[in-house]
Amino acid sequence: MITSWQRYAKDHPRVVDVVVIVQLFAAVALGSAFTTAGNSRTNGSFGLGVLLGGIACVALLWHRSHPRTVVAVTAVCGNTAGAAGCLLTPLLLAPVMAALYWLAVRTDRRTARVHCLAVTALLVATAMLFDPYGHPLALKTIGPAAWVVLPIAWGTASRLRSAYLEAVQARAEHAERTREEEARHRVAEERVRIARELHDVVAHHLALANALAGTAAHLAADRPEQTERILADLVGTTSTALRELKATVGLLRRPEDSEAPLEPAPGLGRLTELATAFASAGLSVDIVTEGERRPLSPGVDLTAFRIVQEALTNVAKHASARAARVTLTYTHDRLTITVTDDGSGDTPVVPSPSGGFGLIGMRERAHSVGGRVRTGPRPEGGFSVTGELPIHL
Repeated sequence: MITSWQRYAKDHPRVVDVVVIVQLFAAVALGSAFTTAGNSRTNGSFGLGVLLGGIACVALLWHRSHPRTVVAVTAVCGNTAGAAGCLLTPLLLAPVMAALYWLAVRTDRRTARVHCLAVTALLVATAMLFDPYGHPLALKTIGPAAWVVLPIAWGTASRLRSAYLEAVQARAEHAERTREEEARHRVAEERVRIARELHDVVAHHLALANALAGTAAHLAADRPEQTERILADLVGTTSTALRELKATVGLLRRPEDSEAPLEPAPGLGRLTELATAFASAGLSVDIVTEGERRPLSPGVDLTAFRIVQEALTNVAKHASARAARVTLTYTHDRLTITVTDDGSGDTPVVPSPSGGFGLIGMRERAHSVGGRVRTGPRPEGGFSVTGELPIHL
């Protein structure tokens, strides 16, 4: 959670820099006074230490644009103060430590390591040569080195943490984009599925209704009784079409909508009803089952029914056939559907000029459940549609 201070610091970086630099200058002044007090050999070093500390702190204003130069300037100032007799304490080296921290944050690890070694070597040499207090060798070497390494390590850790957070944020944004793309892909697939369902329902029933109406008109004068029966079948066909259309359009309803389709999806159990409807339109449909009938998953059952429905609709519309045969062959894990007719065999395999996409829709349906559809004319005449579907998804 971003606090108000963090938000202010992000919006006003220069103000924050000035506040930090003022505090660093106070630390340098305190360090200069502390290391020169009571020592006659360092008289006059306090003023020089404050002056050099001020120069180093002013140089820190450019730590964002020129971090390497700022490290060099602050290191020279601190080293000069040490050579003048000031003890190299963390207070006196505060500008150098701040410059090294910002260098480690803004540059790569190799650059930070090289500058760390150079500054350490410079300060250790100065401490050994110009120490006014005669400290032990270990203190003169370990102390300055530790104060230089500490900000480098801290800055490197901060840079790595920032890089890690940026990577996490990038992954989160990528995952969000991926979810959105997946959602759009699923919406597109659902639209195609609903469009395919609407095509199958409307095309089948309209073709059947057209055939029934044409037959009734042809027989109206000579066979009024048969005409009445055909018209009754036409009423049933249109009623069924309206029910299935309402159920399919109902898929577009939101879950909170009050009305929802209650009619189950059609399956192979309605093949007899389908054959009867085509028989009323003058197309005799023979249904043959080979092998042991096996229960199908709902998706495969609907796909199988739609393939038979579309194939018979194409026969009624295009094939000039009097009879069609539907063969269902069950094996251990596959269902093979074969629809043949005795017509002229001119059922289009590609979309017709009128815009029909029945055969393409059959292939898409079969592919969606892991099956396939083959179509083509028969050598002995007529047309054949063969679909192979898995028993279970």
